[in-house]
Amino acid sequence: MTDTSAALNPAWLDLPVREAVPALRHALAADGVAVLAAPPGTGKTTLVPLALAGLAGGPPGPPGRVLVAEPRRLAVRAAARRMAWLLGEQPGGRVGYAIRGERRVGPATVVEVVTTGVLLQRLQRDPELAGVGTVVLDECHERHLDADTALAFLLDVRAALRPELRLVCASATSDTEAWARLLGGPDGPARVIEAHGVSHAVDVVWAPPPRAVRAPQGTRTDPLLLEHVAATVRRALAERTGDLLCFLPGVGEISRVAGLLAGAPAEVLQLHGRAPQAVQDAALTAGGARRVILATSVAESSLTVPGVRTVVDAGLAREPRTDHARGLAALVTVRASLAAARQRAGRAGREAPGTVYRCWNEAEDALAARFPTPEIALADLTSFALQAACWGDPDARGLALPDAPPAGAMAAARQTLRALGAVDEDGRATARGTGLARTGLHPRLARALLDGAAEVGSRRAAEVVALLSEEPPRALGDDLGAVWRAVRQGNDPYAGRWREEVRRLRRSLDETPGRGLPDTAAAGLVVALAFPERIARARVDKPEPGARSPYLMASGTAAETAPGTALTGLPWLAVAVADRPAGSPSARILHAAALDESTARLAGAPLLTGRAEVRWATPPGGRRGDLAARRVESLGAIELAAVPLTSPDPALVRAALLEGLAREGVTDLLSWSPAAAALRERLAFLHRALGEPWPDVGDDALLAAVDRWLEPELSRARRRSALERLDTAAALHRLLPWATGQAGRLEELAPERITVPSGSRIRVDYSGERPVLAVKLQELFGWAAAPALAGGRVPLTVHLLSPAGRPAAVTGDLASFWREGYRAVRAELRGRYPRHPWPEDPGTAEPTRRLNQRR
Repeated sequence: MTDTSAALNPAWLDLPVREAVPALRHALAADGVAVLAAPPGTGKTTLVPLALAGLAGGPPGPPGRVLVAEPRRLAVRAAARRMAWLLGEQPGGRVGYAIRGERRVGPATVVEVVTTGVLLQRLQRDPELAGVGTVVLDECHERHLDADTALAFLLDVRAALRPELRLVCASATSDTEAWARLLGGPDGPARVIEAHGVSHAVDVVWAPPPRAVRAPQGTRTDPLLLEHVAATVRRALAERTGDLLCFLPGVGEISRVAGLLAGAPAEVLQLHGRAPQAVQDAALTAGGARRVILATSVAESSLTVPGVRTVVDAGLAREPRTDHARGLAALVTVRASLAAARQRAGRAGREAPGTVYRCWNEAEDALAARFPTPEIALADLTSFALQAACWGDPDARGLALPDAPPAGAMAAARQTLRALGAVDEDGRATARGTGLARTGLHPRLARALLDGAAEVGSRRAAEVVALLSEEPPRALGDDLGAVWRAVRQGNDPYAGRWREEVRRLRRSLDETPGRGLPDTAAAGLVVALAFPERIARARVDKPEPGARSPYLMASGTAAETAPGTALTGLPWLAVAVADRPAGSPSARILHAAALDESTARLAGAPLLTGRAEVRWATPPGGRRGDLAARRVESLGAIELAAVPLTSPDPALVRAALLEGLAREGVTDLLSWSPAAAALRERLAFLHRALGEPWPDVGDDALLAAVDRWLEPELSRARRRSALERLDTAAALHRLLPWATGQAGRLEELAPERITVPSGSRIRVDYSGERPVLAVKLQELFGWAAAPALAGGRVPLTVHLLSPAGRPAAVTGDLASFWREGYRAVRAELRGRYPRHPWPEDPGTAEPTRRLNQRR
């Protein structure tokens, strides 16, 4: 047997993972699956695939290629170049790679590195993965959605089609329990093979900003923090030796810090997925001048950056967020997890003792998450739902996923897919859905590509969709029409990647000329086809100069452009990218294209509705609302046209009148005559005193019982005036407890008037908590006690009035008043009212309404 290790670069001998390769081979030979836990820098990404393919010593691997899946394109290229270098070759020989739009393999290729997205595409086209013997899913610990999905599909393949297919889950952390359980079977979890790297000590320097900085909002990071990070990099360069790796959340922050480091005593390199190839090569190659590598989280574990002795960690990361209610999805900046911070710090101690400068207070770690949140819990699941539907499991319930998808996110995803025609009512993929999935694009962009080609031509559709598939640099502005023109003429790295994507997309289309729309209209149409719910119309005709221009999107979300943008004042927009800052009532429009109403109608056709709208309308600043009936044509939440509705549906009218009663209140909207108000007060008293069967006549209770007391008048009413004319006294009588026979006792239990000793019939006031009888004192002479109401349960309160009708005394016990209180009242009032009787003994005196004739 030939020792293939002799052909390897001697650098492989320094890779700690080689000690774990025999155990990994044994586990795969015995079980077909294994979990490999190896810290960054141990060689799990580069040496293990070569060893499993029989290119690094030991027995040859099983028939078929070794397919290595990485979560990022940058990691794919870097891994393939490193493995080819170990073999003394260039990528495309025994080691190849494939990313979207680019593939370098040859007849001799036995190890192929691909993105997890490319792996999913291959599984959908060829579930058996013909020609593949082993699949290595690298960086499983990062919990990318495509990686989780690919693992679930591969487990299905092993169970049903290819039991001999070998599968390795490789993680840079020791948290492997979930993977071992998923890969395991009836006999228990899969074997976990651990490789222990050389771990050098890393000193931690806590370097919080000197003053408070604002928390990130969306993708915006406080410039004060970035200035502090740059200052910390300069400090570390002065205090330490070797190369320095600085972690920042995104490309914008990297560019800003790079500018702040102008003149630093080191070469500043920017390492991220959009960086030019030469810059990526320089960042991943040691030697030469001292370097400062500004990197995103891609350098946590996916890439090994040699020569690093110092790490500066801004403590931030990017995560996806989806607002399903508003149809907005974006990346947001969050605090990095404790696990990510450990990974970042470890990069300083891979080759020698090092130092990490953490740009936050140590106490803040108590509030940080232990691990990154799985992408499946945060992201827009439309692509995932389509993948699951095409796989034959629309609900994803049969997939062996580390975490189940959230039900709400899946429901929103299926709703989107049904609107695109990608799935049927049962969630199964349609022929159109399969076609959309094969483009390798998000289903929205795939729809824009396929349907847009027929309208604007295949070339222009591909060009606009390529702009949407990778967000253009913000420096090009927010007008996608202008961005399109600039990128066509550009020769920067973004323009190069854009042209590659255009070529790839055009290969998936039949050449069509489309209609002769101008480029501006074509851009708007394609964007609107991708995001019809983000079609937006201006809310004001002419915004103030320099002000934000407000819009309403078809989803119902308010949005606004930035001040001074070229988009300001356009009547219609097709919004491609928007986010909603925390606490803001409106979304920010970040990229959009001009649109007109006819194009909006075409692209948003599924959102067009015509409906009868009958509602209770209150004029601005007014209190008296009334019925408003009209026929409305809308595009989602955007009202396109409206005409008065002369014969609205009675059911809609009744609902609108009920809305008015709820808004303005039964007491305020209906007319209450004195008799109606008095009856309502008597019924309220009896309900308080006796309860059922006497009805509750408060506003809420009356509103809830409209069917019992306001019909048929309510169903006949057509506007406010009809409600105001309604006889509420007669209506209230319908609520009396006729069925129990108690209605006839109303006058007995709560009499409207009471006859006093003088013969007068005095009205009882039921408006307060207790019923009140207000009567002149002289009319009650000889009355020992007032009657109790509600069947003797509630005493009547008597307000004794002077001859002028003013209150003289209040009592609930007349006998006590005659004995104890009357003398004081008599002494006070007899001189003021001498013509009225003031007997010394009121108990035996004659009650009267008249004057004392002898006086």
